[in-house]
Amino acid sequence: MRLSQFHLSTAKETPADAEIVSHQLMLRAGMLRKLAAGLYTWSPLGLRVLRRVEAVVREEMDRAGAIELLMPTIQPRELWDETGRWQKFGPQLLKIKDRKQAEYCYAPTAEEVVTDFARSELSSYKQLPVNFYQIQTKFRDEIRPRFGVMRSREFLMKDAYSFHLTPDCLEREYRNMHAAYSRIFERLGLKFRAVQADSGAIGGDASQEFHVLADSGEDAIVFSDGSQYAANLEAAEAVAPSAPRAAAGEEKRDVATPVQKTCEEVAALLGIPLQRTVKSVAVVGEQGFVLALLRGDHMVNEIKLAKVAGLGDYRLATEAEIADHLGSEPGFLGPVAPQKPITVVADRTVAAMADFVVGANRVGFHTAGVNWGRDLPEPDVVADIRNVVAGDASPCGRGRLAFARGIEVGHVFQLGQKYADAMKATVLDETGKAQTMFMGCYGIGVTRIVAAAIEQNHDAAGIVWPEPMAPWRVAICMINPKLQNAEVTAAALALQADMQAAGIDCVLDDRGLRPGQMFADMELIGIPHRVVVSERGLAAGTFEYRARRAGDNENLDREALFARLRG
Repeated sequence: MRLSQFHLSTAKETPADAEIVSHQLMLRAGMLRKLAAGLYTWSPLGLRVLRRVEAVVREEMDRAGAIELLMPTIQPRELWDETGRWQKFGPQLLKIKDRKQAEYCYAPTAEEVVTDFARSELSSYKQLPVNFYQIQTKFRDEIRPRFGVMRSREFLMKDAYSFHLTPDCLEREYRNMHAAYSRIFERLGLKFRAVQADSGAIGGDASQEFHVLADSGEDAIVFSDGSQYAANLEAAEAVAPSAPRAAAGEEKRDVATPVQKTCEEVAALLGIPLQRTVKSVAVVGEQGFVLALLRGDHMVNEIKLAKVAGLGDYRLATEAEIADHLGSEPGFLGPVAPQKPITVVADRTVAAMADFVVGANRVGFHTAGVNWGRDLPEPDVVADIRNVVAGDASPCGRGRLAFARGIEVGHVFQLGQKYADAMKATVLDETGKAQTMFMGCYGIGVTRIVAAAIEQNHDAAGIVWPEPMAPWRVAICMINPKLQNAEVTAAALALQADMQAAGIDCVLDDRGLRPGQMFADMELIGIPHRVVVSERGLAAGTFEYRARRAGDNENLDREALFARLRG
């Protein structure tokens, strides 16, 4: 490839609407061009990187035994109605109508379509297990597209779906896909971590996310400093305190808190640690009014709370509902002496507390010295409903929890029979009896990997690609302004031919630019190796070599140069 015959359009200035490094550098390097909010054109340069990622993903999926197919991006409503997701998926589902007013959606994922394919194509246990995958454009109508392709509306995704006769078989394929994903990210040269996760809108029995580690990551990753335990914040378990609940040591008493509504304000007024206060979150679940209790310095985990029996798709209680059940208003709520029967869900930490402070269900007052059993009944439910914090004990029993930032680039699920049962996807077992299949789902955000790699690998000059992702491994920079020296041109072309013959992927910068501009472009677009062909170098019998991550140039003869590039 010669850059004089390629489209490369770089920029010195950072676009004003680009908020994070990957978005800034992808625009400056000319990899992307914005068409509309969350919609981007990939330039020839950007597409080269995208295709490199796609190739590694495809190779490892094939190696793992998955079979590639391609499903439509436009999906009929009828399939989504079978699983109930036409409404449940939410506003991210882009719905469209054809000229006959038939309803469709633009695929955000393909569980329904692949299950429909499987129920038509698979009839016997002898055809199982099988894993189908595709690399295809998806669309999710993000309410606020941002960060370039990190959170865009249209993106390239690898999604795979496996079908099994038994849960044990599903578990084996889940582990197979986990191993395949690990190989993919290792081959791409990325620092990553697999973490336990919540299954979210996809559903299922177990799932893990793969995160590229980066300070700019949107997601908080929780890990143990004494083991391999890791989870995202939504799924990280907060274990119960190991010490038994202390005996009551104070008398229950109401204290005036005329304008103090938050736990922080109440603790400051009373001169006590925030950890001795309890906050009350009033919600309405599937089975009615619920008061969720958390220690004053803890935050409710909405995902965990929704999993408490009887809550489901809960919502915050209205002020009228609060007044009806507790006789008070927000800021002064508590579980002591409600006006109507309520369900009390206490976080594990709160259930172990004694002599704590809660709202008095009376405007302008809180109650101190509250104890379980003496001042109020034991909680109806004790559950893990909070976010973990740094320093919490690890659920595995080894070490303490700490935090890192990550960018989710992959997710593996054990779906169980959720979709197969809803869509009646069965096969005949060895006895001739129809059995509902078990399913797994495995996704990788191909476009997101590109952005995540930049977030993890960049410097002040631009992108620093891991070699497997770079558009070219080597840039041959020809110092030949206006292409006036035929000897330099010939030497550069000969070097390019020799590299190509040796299997070294390279590009020749023959645009005739000045060295400063040429080098700046190569650093900006992140080429791992730069080789300079110049009149001075030819006279000395050397080439000027510099690795993208190195601070200094080296003068190498041809043999040493090729040894370095093969190493």
